Amino acid sequence: MTTRRHFLRTTALAATLVAGCMLTGAAFAEEKIKIGFSQGTMNHPWRVAMVEGNKKYAAEHYRDVDFIVTDGNNDASKQVADVENLIAQGIKVLMISPLTEQALTPVVKEAMDAGIKVVTLDRKVNTPVTVHVGGENLPLGVGAGEFLAKKLNGKGAIIELQGTAGASATIDRNKGFAEAIAKYPDMKVVASQNCDYTRDKAVKFMEDMVQRFGPGQIQAVYAHNDEMALGAIQVLETAGRLNEVAVVGIDGQETAFEAVKQGKLAATFVYPFVAPEGIETAYKVAKGEQVPPTITLPTVSVTADNIAQMIGKGF
Repeated sequence: MTTRRHFLRTTALAATLVAGCMLTGAAFAEEKIKIGFSQGTMNHPWRVAMVEGNKKYAAEHYRDVDFIVTDGNNDASKQVADVENLIAQGIKVLMISPLTEQALTPVVKEAMDAGIKVVTLDRKVNTPVTVHVGGENLPLGVGAGEFLAKKLNGKGAIIELQGTAGASATIDRNKGFAEAIAKYPDMKVVASQNCDYTRDKAVKFMEDMVQRFGPGQIQAVYAHNDEMALGAIQVLETAGRLNEVAVVGIDGQETAFEAVKQGKLAATFVYPFVAPEGIETAYKVAKGEQVPPTITLPTVSVTADNIAQMIGKGF
């Protein structure tokens, strides 16, 4: 009888310990900080670098974080649905790089109204957020315009390959460039197209442009990112006209650095892809730390003059 009682007590104790462990495990899981990252699109290397860089850093440094990433697939309505889903999952912080300002503004406001901290990366929305992290796009556009003005001696016909229509980066990169070349009456944008920051769309548009404008009628191409600049180079090289056109890009991907080194790309302007600064900032606000409303990351121009120092540092 004593042996049986001892067995029952031991079994009950073991069951209590197992249950306690299960409860402790559940409590530990519940204690994880949920941070959602809504990426607008993953259709080019800069966006991939942003996602992968933040994911890697979170995995290595924040064991107490449940980091959930979504891809809007270059579709604003899909990204809105992604954010709504993240809100429903009970995230504490929303990191978002919005595809366009207007489309994502209402759902970001919804998150803020629900008490969720919001960290915008690269692109902005038209409603207050906890903090914005990124480079400044307007000065990049100005820098590109000033670079081409110097290179072309203030005279030339330019094709502008714009990014996604309605994106804050596109608006500012266009505005800054326009402001810079406005000082030079003999510099004009003769054709412009939204190519969504993708190489394939830039290639299609540039193929039309080399048909429309004959040799000597285009002096420069200003692309809002390196992918589109590389697409322009591809078309101009095939047409045998790259030597007469100065191509400028933005972002700082390694393939663009190689093109600068080879003399195919006149310049690119490094635009930080906000990793790991994105997740670092989101973690701070999740922990209740004070952060400034805007965190501006540095940018740098890359030309033949400094390419030797930049090779190998692109994404």
